[in-house]
Amino acid sequence: MQPDYDPVHDLVEGRAKLLANGDALSAAELRAALLTLHEHWLVQRADELGITAGSGMAIMAVGGLGRRELLPHSDLDLVLLHGKGAPSGIAEIADRLWYPLWDAHVQLDHSVRTPAQALAVAAEDVTAALGMLELRPIAGDTELAGGLVGSVYAQWRSGIRNRLDELAEQAHERWERVGEVAHRVEPDLKHGRGGLRDLQLLSALAAAQVINRTPGLSEHSPGGGLPRAHALLLDVRTELHRVSGRARDVLRAQDADEIAVALGRGDRFTLARELSDAARTVSYSVEVGLRTARSALPRRGLATLRRAPVRRPLAEGVVEHGGEVALAKGVRAGTDPALSLRVALASARTGLPIAGSTLNALADAPPQEAPVWPRPMLANFLALLGTGRAVIGSIEALDRADLWCTLVPEWSTVRDLPPRDAAHVWSVDRHLMETCAYAGSLTTRVSRPDLLLVGALLHDIAKGLPGDHSEVGAEMIQPIARRMGLPEADVQTLSAMVRHHLLLPVTASRRDLNDPATIEAVVDAVGGDRVLLELLHALTEADSRATGPGMWGSWKASLVEQLVSRCRLMTRGEPLPEMEPLSVEHRALAEAGKLSVTLEPATTDTPMLVRVVAPDAHNVLAAAAGVLALHSLRVHSASVREHAGAAVDTFMVSPRFGSPPDVALLRQDLARALRDDAELAQRLAAKEATYGEHATDGTESRVLWVDEGVGPAVLELRAADRTGLLYRVAAVLQQRGVQIEWARVETMGSSVADAFGLHLGDADTPVLRKELTAAVLAVTR
Repeated sequence: MQPDYDPVHDLVEGRAKLLANGDALSAAELRAALLTLHEHWLVQRADELGITAGSGMAIMAVGGLGRRELLPHSDLDLVLLHGKGAPSGIAEIADRLWYPLWDAHVQLDHSVRTPAQALAVAAEDVTAALGMLELRPIAGDTELAGGLVGSVYAQWRSGIRNRLDELAEQAHERWERVGEVAHRVEPDLKHGRGGLRDLQLLSALAAAQVINRTPGLSEHSPGGGLPRAHALLLDVRTELHRVSGRARDVLRAQDADEIAVALGRGDRFTLARELSDAARTVSYSVEVGLRTARSALPRRGLATLRRAPVRRPLAEGVVEHGGEVALAKGVRAGTDPALSLRVALASARTGLPIAGSTLNALADAPPQEAPVWPRPMLANFLALLGTGRAVIGSIEALDRADLWCTLVPEWSTVRDLPPRDAAHVWSVDRHLMETCAYAGSLTTRVSRPDLLLVGALLHDIAKGLPGDHSEVGAEMIQPIARRMGLPEADVQTLSAMVRHHLLLPVTASRRDLNDPATIEAVVDAVGGDRVLLELLHALTEADSRATGPGMWGSWKASLVEQLVSRCRLMTRGEPLPEMEPLSVEHRALAEAGKLSVTLEPATTDTPMLVRVVAPDAHNVLAAAAGVLALHSLRVHSASVREHAGAAVDTFMVSPRFGSPPDVALLRQDLARALRDDAELAQRLAAKEATYGEHATDGTESRVLWVDEGVGPAVLELRAADRTGLLYRVAAVLQQRGVQIEWARVETMGSSVADAFGLHLGDADTPVLRKELTAAVLAVTR
C-alpha cells in the first residue's frame, strides 16, 4: 500500500537539519545521529513495503552504514536480500525502496540478491568479499539475514589461506598509489597507508580469526594505540565531509585549520602532528597484522610435518623465533639499558621484524635511565645508525612502542612534527631517520663516520622550538652527546655540525663562489677545521637527499664540491683558482658586435650551458632569462661579464621536461626579445596562463639583503616559483639601472630562493634598497 506522504521527505529533511546544526554536535555525535536517522527511516520503510519478520526478505547495510560509521555525505550501501520463497514482486518492492532515494538525490549503492548470489559474489571478488564482511541486518527477516552473515564469515575464514596474498598485494598497490597518511601534506584519510581502509583490512583479518582485534598496538599502548587512532581518523573525515559539503577523503590544507578548530586540536599543524601519530600507529599495526596472519595460516600437506620454529641466537639476550626478533628465554626487560638497542640492531641487520610481544615487554619494563651510556650501549647505537635504510624500520618500531624516546627523550620535540617548508616531503622525525639512512652510505667518505651518523640523526632536533633551530639544536645536542658518553671534543664537533648544517648548501647556491670573501667566511665559520668541513659536506648531501625529490642533483653537488674544494685550499694556505678568462672566440664575437647563442649539452659533472654574446649589455640578462623560460629551460645560475661593451653571459640550465630546444630557435627568439621586450612579456604571460600557474599561490614573498663587507651586495628573493620569475626580477633591476654581476637560482619544491649579486656603488642607500625591495616583490605577485 502506497503511503500518503513523500516517503523520503523526512529522511532528507532530517539530514539537512543535522548538518545545519553546525557545531552543536561533535563528530561522533553527528555520526550517531545520522545512523539513528537512516536506520529508523529504513525500518519504517521496510514495514510499509512488507519487509518484515518471516517475510523472506531483509534489508542489509554495507559500507559506512554497515560499520556504523555513517558520515555526513556517505553513500548508502544497501542489499535487499530475499530467499527462495520470496514474493514474486521482489523487483517492484526493490523499486519502491530505491526510487524515492534516487528521486531525493540520495547517493545509493544497491543490489538485490539471494544468499547464494551474495556468497557467489564474495567468492569471486576479494573486494566484494571485504564489503560483505560489513553486512549488517537493518530490517526484515532476521533468520534469513543472520544465516547470510554467518555463511559469509564461514566462507571468509575457510578461504583466507588462498586470499591473504591477494589482500596484501592490493594493500601494497594502494599504498604505492596514494602514499602515507602520516607524510602527505594533503593525506587521503581513507585509502592512504595508515588510513581507514587499513583499519577495515585489520577487521577482515580478525574476522578470519588469523589475528586478534588489535595487533601490535592496543589501547594500552602509549598514545592510546589503535582504538584512539581509529577514532581520530574517523573524526577528521567526518569534519572533512561537514566542512567541504562533499564526500571527500583527501584532507586539503585549506580545510585543515577549520577542522582542527572543530575538533579542538588548535591549528592545522597540531592536527597534522596528531594525525601523523595515528596513521603511523595504524600503519604499524597493519604491518604486524599481515605478518601475524601469514604465520597463523593453517598448514596443509607436507607443511603440517614442519617442525615448530626454533630459536636462533642473534645477540646477547636476543633470538630469532618464528621469523621475528624476540627476547631469549629467561631474559628480563628492565634490567639491561642496551637491550632494546640490541633488539633493534638485530632487526636491522637481519631484516626480521621485531615481535610485537617483545616490543610490549620492553615497553612495559623500561630500564632506569643511565646518566651516561655504558660503552657497549653506545657501540650498539652507532651500529644501528650505520645500517642504512634498515635503520628506519627499527627506529619506527621502537618509537611506536614509545621506546625510542626512552633512549633519546629530546626526540619528543620532533616526533610526528609536520614540515613547515613545502619542499620537505617527510615529517621532521622521519626526515631525520631518512638523513641518517643516506648518511650510512656516505660513511666511507669521512674520517669520523660515527659523528656523521649522530649528526645526521639529530641535526634538526630543535625544529618546532622557538628560535633558530640550528642555534637551538647546537645547544640541545651537547647534553645528548655527553649522555651517550662521547668525549668533549666530539661533543663540540657535533654541536658545530648542527649549528652549521645549512652553511654549505646556502653558501653554494646563493653566493658568488669566485669571491674569496665567500670562501673565507665559510672557513672562518668552521674555524678552519677540515674534519668538520668534511662532515658538513657529507651531511649536506644526506640532508638534501632526505628532503625530497629533486633536492640533490649533479648541479647542486658540483656547487658544494666546488665550495668545499676552495675551502680546503684556503685552509692549506694555497691560492684559490681565478675566474676562467673569456675564450678567444667569445672575445672576438663581442668585439665584432655579433649576437651569438651556443648550447653545450650536459655532462656527468656539469649541467647544460647556454652562452650568450650580445652587442649591447643592456637588458641581455633579463631577455635571455625570459627566452630560456619560454623554452622551458630551468635556470640554475647566471654569470654576467662584459667585453668591449658587449654582454658575455653564461647560464647553467636544465630542461623542465623533454629535450632541449634547438639553439637556432633560442637565438631567433633572443634577437626578437632584445628588439621588443613587451612581446616577450606577453609570450611569457601566455605560457604561464597555459600551465595554469598562479602568481603567488598563497606564498608570501620575502626579500633579504646580505652584506659580507666586500664584493657586491646580495639580494635574496624567497618566493613561489613561476614561469619567467628570473626574467621579471632581472628586468625590474635593470630598468632601475642596477648592474647584476651574477645570479643563483635554487628551486625547492614549489618555492625558489634566488640570489642576485648587485653592484650598487655609491648609489647604495637604505632608500634605494627599499625601492628595489618593493619593485622585486611587486613582480612576484
